[in-house]
Amino acid sequence: MPIMSPTVSVIIPVHNGAKTLRACLEAVYAQRHPVTEVIVVDDASTDRTREIAGEFPCRLLVTDRNTGPAATRNRGIRASGGELLFFLDSDCAPEPDALGNALAILTRHPDVGCVHGIYSLLPLFDDGPIEAYRLLHGHHWRLRNVGRVRTTLFAVCLIRREVFDTVGLFDENLRASEDVELGDRMGDRYATVLTDTVVCRHDDDSRLGPLLRKQFSRSQLLIPVALAERGPAGLRANSPLGLLGAALLPTTLPLALLAPGLLLVPLGLLVLFVCADPGLLRFVARRRGPGFVPFFYGVHLLVQWAVVAGAVLGGLRHLADRDFGPTRPASTPAKS
Repeated sequence: MPIMSPTVSVIIPVHNGAKTLRACLEAVYAQRHPVTEVIVVDDASTDRTREIAGEFPCRLLVTDRNTGPAATRNRGIRASGGELLFFLDSDCAPEPDALGNALAILTRHPDVGCVHGIYSLLPLFDDGPIEAYRLLHGHHWRLRNVGRVRTTLFAVCLIRREVFDTVGLFDENLRASEDVELGDRMGDRYATVLTDTVVCRHDDDSRLGPLLRKQFSRSQLLIPVALAERGPAGLRANSPLGLLGAALLPTTLPLALLAPGLLLVPLGLLVLFVCADPGLLRFVARRRGPGFVPFFYGVHLLVQWAVVAGAVLGGLRHLADRDFGPTRPASTPAKS
């Protein structure tokens, strides 16, 4: 008798996703491997998100207040029935073979509990140079880390239901890094694979101000989550040496007021920041041309400053309030 394919539930958390949800759902229903059910969990949207979801044969769940991605995903998990759960962010459109390729990895490797993929260099909607910067950086660091990893990223991710039965659901105390914290709890019990065979087009940030505010906000949980980790550090999107150079650069600029020759110190740190990841430098120049490199690193520097400032503030908040950060007891088993 033929072997039955496992059932697959697609879970899409969304908040004010009217711009991208239709493209996301069209891509889901275009998957070459069939899905069992599609669940859209609307996290108190105020735009046309629910109306657009109603155009598709998906199941729509609605929250009456904004609860964040962890709680939204948890609601989708509890409502789903699939043996495998295919998570998608509402601003992602997976390529037609994404689900099938992820399933092939899980089938070949019984010890793997989670497979997640990478962003395409092609945007879901082309919104300009800031988005080009984001996609270049996001594609490169994921591609650099392809293989078995410790970190889970749920923008496009296939995971066995049993993982949640074993380690619990997402920590609803977190509004960022909730997938990273889950990956840490998975630890050595389940292997995680990041693969370039699972690809999605992503509608990324396209304006500098909102991008910097988001990076500042999200990075506040970097230190609390890192302190709670029970194993080796996970994926790094940025070179630690480059991040150090970016962090020190503004503190050394006043040296130029003491003596013009001391301007060499911040200039040296700027060179360190750019050259700390030579693979990224070559990648940007090859993909967008040398003329795009100064723009890329100008935006990248501002982003790193936002990350450092957010991380420092988050560390101070964690010292003052131990409830700021992961709360492991908040994660409950999926079969509760």
